Amino acid sequence: MDTPRPFVPRPEQHYEDEPDTGSVPPDLGGRHRLTAPEPAPLTQHGPARIIAVANQKGGVGKTTSTINLGAALAEYGRKVLLVDFDPQGALSIGLGVQAHELDTTVYNLLMERGVEIDDVIKQTGVDGLDLLPSNIDLSAAEVQLVTEVGREQALGRAIKPVLDRYDIILIDCQPSLGLLTINALACADEILIPLACEFFSLRGVALLMDTIEKVQDRLNPDLKILGILATMFDPRTLHTREVRQRVIEAFGELVFEATINRTVRFPETTVAGEPITTWAPVSNGAMAYRMLAREVIAR
Repeated sequence: MDTPRPFVPRPEQHYEDEPDTGSVPPDLGGRHRLTAPEPAPLTQHGPARIIAVANQKGGVGKTTSTINLGAALAEYGRKVLLVDFDPQGALSIGLGVQAHELDTTVYNLLMERGVEIDDVIKQTGVDGLDLLPSNIDLSAAEVQLVTEVGREQALGRAIKPVLDRYDIILIDCQPSLGLLTINALACADEILIPLACEFFSLRGVALLMDTIEKVQDRLNPDLKILGILATMFDPRTLHTREVRQRVIEAFGELVFEATINRTVRFPETTVAGEPITTWAPVSNGAMAYRMLAREVIAR
């Protein structure tokens, strides 16, 4: 029997009292603007772009961004597969899946013969959005894969059969630069880097960039940086404004125009087990991820 979820009342659809949660115009404090073009509808699906959402620093919004970007892309008619590649299983839990109760997860797909990807994929409550779930079992894979031939390509082999079924595959990576994250980068076409607007997060990007260069040199020469997403931005504080400005100065056009602000709505969606685009569809947070989806499609 599933563990009952705590009750969270669905928010009313007006947020005048909510801290600004959209992208940030030049004055670093305005409302959200959808300037990226409206994506054209698709007449067919696939082959998938594989995007790894990665940062070795924890608590920067990787899982939140993966869930809500995936849901926003699905709103625009894209078929999306979310891959929970973190043993904590936060992506699965954030979509209402009781990860600890699952019989088959991405771990079984990687490590057990005879397990097919269709045995593991689960539908979510969002049309066009599917999930490849994970739980703590995945932590054993990092140890077991060490002795495998072609260990860095294990995830790529596992998801290859469904590439023609989806338009975008988003991989939520664990907050480390271990073998699981290397697997994600080895099979990805692009990497999206969520970066909290905090000084220590900015310092950590150099280590991630070094890892990306090594993966490009040794495993995946076609890997590209899709963009850097500024998260946990608070326009009321000088510190976050300065960090965001430094990020823009350092990385230029790699920085997405969409900016994700701090808001109470994101913890609420985790408890509710659904994306912000369905939990609070007219909130600034939902608008920010829709803008991000437009930018991802346009790039």
